[in-house]
Amino acid sequence: MKKKILTVLLTGVLAAVSLTGCGKDAKDEKTIKIAASATPHAEILEQAKPILEKQGINLEVTVFDDYVLPMTVVESGELDANYMAHVPYVDSFNEEQGTHIVNAGGIHYEPFGIYPGQKNALSDIADGDTIAIPNDTTNEARALLLLQDNGLIKLKDNAGLTATVNDIVENPYNLKLEELEAAQVARVRSEVAYVVLNGNYALAAGLSVGKDSIAYEASDSTAAKTYVNIIGVKEGRENDEEIKALVEVLKSDEIKKFINEKYDGAVVPFN
Repeated sequence: MKKKILTVLLTGVLAAVSLTGCGKDAKDEKTIKIAASATPHAEILEQAKPILEKQGINLEVTVFDDYVLPMTVVESGELDANYMAHVPYVDSFNEEQGTHIVNAGGIHYEPFGIYPGQKNALSDIADGDTIAIPNDTTNEARALLLLQDNGLIKLKDNAGLTATVNDIVENPYNLKLEELEAAQVARVRSEVAYVVLNGNYALAAGLSVGKDSIAYEASDSTAAKTYVNIIGVKEGRENDEEIKALVEVLKSDEIKKFINEKYDGAVVPFN
């Protein structure tokens, strides 16, 4: 009977030790909880998971289909970071909502491109040609800057990312710029000389930035630097070791290779 009691006591002690050890491991485990849009953000994060695991960091990705909740859950501390938006959106959201989300690192951008319409090369441009561009503030400015970068127009020096057609000061080819809702631009390709599209609408139209565009935003362009998609964290956490490790992995050659092969130019690593 004494032997049986001793066995039970030892079993209890071992169980207690085991539970204590598990609690310690759980406490010490490094985990990053991150909010992301499904495409391309969550897809990119999935590629980062095994790399981070080798560093002892568990990456938990929660996919959202809107741009508000990923901001609020980071502000509240429910999640550690988000990967779904560019700096202008984050800055605007902070100003309007009183949140404190900051940039822990720029990962990729989705470039605008000039695509063929009735003409296949910019060298074919002629006096009076029509180019279709988006008409909303952000996208129109990016389209105009891209046209300027390729020598087709010149904007006022201070136009920048709020540029409209009214800011054009030189139009050597007397181009007609047809302003349309962004989703409609690709549909008029057969009616105009060229169209200017962002990555998402190009993909929707079956176009590849890398293969089909005549020209697209360079990685060092004003628009690329401005609209780079970032890892957003609550202010004060941008230097956390786990966050820095996440950013480093997402900017690694392995992830850059995945992005380039998967998205064929519609998503471009930001250096």
